[in-house]
Amino acid sequence: MKEIILAGGCFWGVEEYMSRIDGIVETRVGYANGITHNPSYEDVCKGNTGHAEACIVKYDENVISLEELLDRFWKVVDPTSLNKQGGDVGHQYRTGIYYIDDNDLHIIEKSLEKEQKKYDKKIVTEVEPLSCFYDAEEYHQKYLKKNPGGYCHIDLRSM
Repeated sequence: MKEIILAGGCFWGVEEYMSRIDGIVETRVGYANGITHNPSYEDVCKGNTGHAEACIVKYDENVISLEELLDRFWKVVDPTSLNKQGGDVGHQYRTGIYYIDDNDLHIIEKSLEKEQKKYDKKIVTEVEPLSCFYDAEEYHQKYLKKNPGGYCHIDLRSM
C-alpha cells in the first residue's frame, strides 16, 4: 500500500470524495505541515498553526496509480486559488500534495505540469514532503458519511 496526503479545502469533502474511488483502502483527515505540535481544530481555525486541513489517502497501486489518483484530485480543486476552496477561506484551506515517498515527487511534478496547461493562472498548490500530520478529532473522521447533508465544496453527486 502507498500513501499520499492531499489538501483541498475542507477535509471532509476531500476524504469523502477519495473514499469513493476504487483502489482507495483507507482515508483519515487531519492537519498537515504546520508548526504547532498536535493542534486542535480550533487552533487550526485561528490560522496561526500553519497546518492545512488534509487527508491521508492509502491506496493500492495495483488498482490505482498515483497519476490516476492525482488526476481525480485535480478535478475537485481549484489549484489556482490561494488559501480558498469554495466558501472555505483561510491558510488552512490551501491546496497541497504532501508526499512520504521521495520517488513520488517526479510523478507529482509531472502531474502538476500537465495540469498547469489547463490554466492561464499559475497553480499555487503546495508540493512538499510531509513534515507532520496530526489526526483530526474523531468527530471529523468520515464526517460526511455520518452527516450526509453536511456542507461540502466538492460536488459528490456526480460520482
